[in-house]
Amino acid sequence: MEKIKIGKIVNAVALKGEVKVYSYSDYKERFEEIDRVILSDGREFKIENVRYQKNMAIIKFKGVDDRNGAEALKEKEVFITEEDLRELPDDTFYIRDLIGCKVCDSESGMTIGVVSDVLQNTAQDIYQVDLEKGGQVLIPAVEEFIKSVDIDEKVVEVSLIPGFIDEAFEI
Repeated sequence: MEKIKIGKIVNAVALKGEVKVYSYSDYKERFEEIDRVILSDGREFKIENVRYQKNMAIIKFKGVDDRNGAEALKEKEVFITEEDLRELPDDTFYIRDLIGCKVCDSESGMTIGVVSDVLQNTAQDIYQVDLEKGGQVLIPAVEEFIKSVDIDEKVVEVSLIPGFIDEAFEI
């Protein structure tokens, strides 16, 4: 059973055993939809309560009832199992599913490279692609460039404007 990292415990909160969790998800409310998590040390905890403080989740785990217990969990990574993943809307994908996808030109079918990362600090996601002929290119994940994504076949079809990656790849 594969585990998916969704956050990290960064601190204890108050005296009743709550922990502050930095969420790796763009959907912090995810903690309200699950009833348990697995920590990086392998221990599993049921979630008793969740509240929010700015962009952090404040979580009370069953069996962690004082500050000392919460302090002991500090710096632990927080995981869920694949069965706890939520259903995504159409044309939305988990980054872990995009990484490793072959990137092909939608017209010629020629392979351009492979998605190696997805950058998310901008207005839209940006696919980092390791090019077949060496080097990398960043492709904005917008309709103009990304024509289709087939996660089952691990293929992303793109249509790039002339000059986008001419030096590394002749389209």
